[in-house]
Amino acid sequence: MRIIWSPLAVESVTEIAEYISQDKPSAAEKWVDTIFSKVEQLKSSPALGRIVPEISNDKFRELIYGNYRVIYRIEQSQISILTIRHGKQILPVEEIME
Repeated sequence: MRIIWSPLAVESVTEIAEYISQDKPSAAEKWVDTIFSKVEQLKSSPALGRIVPEISNDKFRELIYGNYRVIYRIEQSQISILTIRHGKQILPVEEIME
């Protein structure tokens, strides 16, 4: 399976990394590296993450890393990374159902 990052997911990674780097640039770099490593694991284990509770559809899953949720959708030949949200943020379901 291949991994496809949505523009929203790329924007989320960038914004989160910029926020973290305000206090500690090396921590931001480590955070980004780890997010990409965790997402790469989905190629061999697409169902690794849990079902997104707000959706209750097994095609929509999330990986948890620290305080963040990596929301993704499993499709026939690819995994789409939809967004990354802080765990305390409300997940607008319409944002990922488009």
